[in-house]
Amino acid sequence: MTISKRATQLPESSPAAQLYEVINRRRDVRSEFTGEPIPDDVLHRVLSAAHSAPSVGLSQPWDFILVRDERTRRSFREHVQAERSVFAAQLEGERAETFSRIKVEGILESSLGIVVTYDHHRGAPQVLGRHAIADAGLYSVCLAIQNLWLAATAEGLGVGWVSFYREEFLRRLLGIPSGIRPVAWLCVGPVRNLADTPDLERHGWRSRMPLEQVVHHEKYRSDSSR
Repeated sequence: MTISKRATQLPESSPAAQLYEVINRRRDVRSEFTGEPIPDDVLHRVLSAAHSAPSVGLSQPWDFILVRDERTRRSFREHVQAERSVFAAQLEGERAETFSRIKVEGILESSLGIVVTYDHHRGAPQVLGRHAIADAGLYSVCLAIQNLWLAATAEGLGVGWVSFYREEFLRRLLGIPSGIRPVAWLCVGPVRNLADTPDLERHGWRSRMPLEQVVHHEKYRSDSSR
């Protein structure tokens, strides 16, 4: 059994077509931020979309820290740049050259930093559905991030997920309690445009795999059998 590559045409005005358009237009933004403020009503809608995400046992284990202070953002950026150097030192040859051209954050260029955290204890001790999958709460936070990202894209905003940081540093920087895990620093704000091609693909770091390569039927197929 194979998946047909023939695209089913949907009316452009249909809700489904509009949803797929937002999904396909979403990008991890680095250089395109304008720095303009985010209107309060837009920010509220985006955060409301994130807070509407599904969560294991309706635990809603997320919090959103809005970071506007320039001194805080500069401190975080310095840390991110140091971690970038740590990663770059592990690379050689073509990988090192390719990575040198890739921008990994837009911390100062964006209008706002949104730090999303995970509270493992929220709803505990009886979190319905988490007894067998300990990370289900963390997965829930990721769903909230995805909701936020798609809502921001629909509102004409860009989002960039910064991953070059140590959790302990961010915890100290923002006064996050020891039992709370920082999951993401998201750079958010209006953008000049959203690139047609993701940065990592455009710079030649990785290419998107075809759908057929990651779909399995009935059982997992090893690479050798594909």
